[in-house]
Amino acid sequence: MTGQKSEGDRKHPVDETLPPLKMFTSGLQHVAAMYAGVVAPPMIVGPACGLNATETAFLMGASLFTAGIATLLQTLGFWKVGAKLPFVNGVSFAGVTPMVAIGKAQGPGNALPVIFGAVIVAGVLGFLVAPYFSKLVRFFPPVVTGTVITLIGVSLLPVAFNWSQGGNDRAPDYGSLTNIGMAALTFLIVLVLRRVLRGFLQQIAILLGLIAGTLIAIPVGITNFSALSEASLVGFPTPFHFGAPQFDIAAIVSMCIVMLVCMTESTADMLALGRIVGRPADERTIEGGLRADTLGTALSPLFNGFANSAFAQNIGLVAMTKVRSRFVVATGGLILIVLGLCPVAASVISLVPLPVLGGAGIVLFGSVAASGIQTLASAAMEKGDNALIVAAAVGIGLIPIAAPDFYHHLPKDLLVVLDSGISTGCLVAIVLNLAFNHFGRKTADEDAADDTAADAHGAPESPPQPVPGTTDEAGAPAAAPAH
Repeated sequence: MTGQKSEGDRKHPVDETLPPLKMFTSGLQHVAAMYAGVVAPPMIVGPACGLNATETAFLMGASLFTAGIATLLQTLGFWKVGAKLPFVNGVSFAGVTPMVAIGKAQGPGNALPVIFGAVIVAGVLGFLVAPYFSKLVRFFPPVVTGTVITLIGVSLLPVAFNWSQGGNDRAPDYGSLTNIGMAALTFLIVLVLRRVLRGFLQQIAILLGLIAGTLIAIPVGITNFSALSEASLVGFPTPFHFGAPQFDIAAIVSMCIVMLVCMTESTADMLALGRIVGRPADERTIEGGLRADTLGTALSPLFNGFANSAFAQNIGLVAMTKVRSRFVVATGGLILIVLGLCPVAASVISLVPLPVLGGAGIVLFGSVAASGIQTLASAAMEKGDNALIVAAAVGIGLIPIAAPDFYHHLPKDLLVVLDSGISTGCLVAIVLNLAFNHFGRKTADEDAADDTAADAHGAPESPPQPVPGTTDEAGAPAAAPAH
């Protein structure tokens, strides 16, 4: 009885705090993994809205600052806000195309105020519908979540490949032997460190690999120090620096669609992360997570930021390092805020060349896809039409990745959803799961199989058998639900 009590009183790894040094370095590792993803959208949107280099840099700092606030809302939370999982938030790529279109339509003077006004409305709308949207969790059984998690990893891999080539396809050295060689070397360094190190050092192998790759890149000549020399020591993202928000109906509709796409992806990400950390995301968790996403989005324009949503690449980092503490990610959120307030510190992180980040990214994003495959192993693929659901959803989800121009003749408003393989694959998986496993006609054999599974589930002496070779995140054998 004493042993059972101590086991019950033990904190879940998600709620554990680590020693200060481990907390900082693990949080810094999360920041290093997401940094390029946070600053990339403002780097694209800024010039499209007529900003010069200095103003674009200001926009990048504001994005780091607001990403830190959104991450703290997500990890620490208050009231009914926050999933309280090791969940990183940052600027969503889903909004880049609509924001660029708004910028071109409005012109340099009004572009950002109109964008910020639309983002505020979209964030408020998302916050209000979060309790209802979270009820969709019952439509995410393992056959759906496994498909979506796999698509998340596969969809992120092209980002790592692009980074490995240099990140800018217009640059003369894009895809050069030097860039790809540095990516390959970093990739190998990360693998070797993960293999030979033990304990805490193994957990920060990604960070150590990024540091080693950056140091090697200095004599190679692909490390750019110009941002460090030009950065100021202190810089606060002045509220409404580019003007008071303006509210345009067309822009608001576009950003509301983006918000729904972000909420769909965040729901899938929370389900994935919940499984990885051993604390499955229920309806209440998803509701809190969506509230954090949308509240962070509504507050971001105040400090010149954009819509925020989950960063899936950090899910791979959690899966690889096994560091599940949400306070580690909260530390990363604090680091992001400091980077947003101190351009010099942000420039130090930006010293990591994109090829180095790409080499590490292949491992990170591949880990997400592997987690999805592990989830599919518990989805009873041999039974019913689950294999068909996965095949169709993955096939549709891969279209924007394998054929980026596939939908280019369709209306631009539809591209907000169709250009996201995660969103389209998720929707297809949900619809087909409903059609085949809920609303479809079952045969007598399937009914008998369902009855047998239900009886076995209710009988303590005869629990359902796990799929051979699979375990859940806590190490226990994984059950094999039909759908």
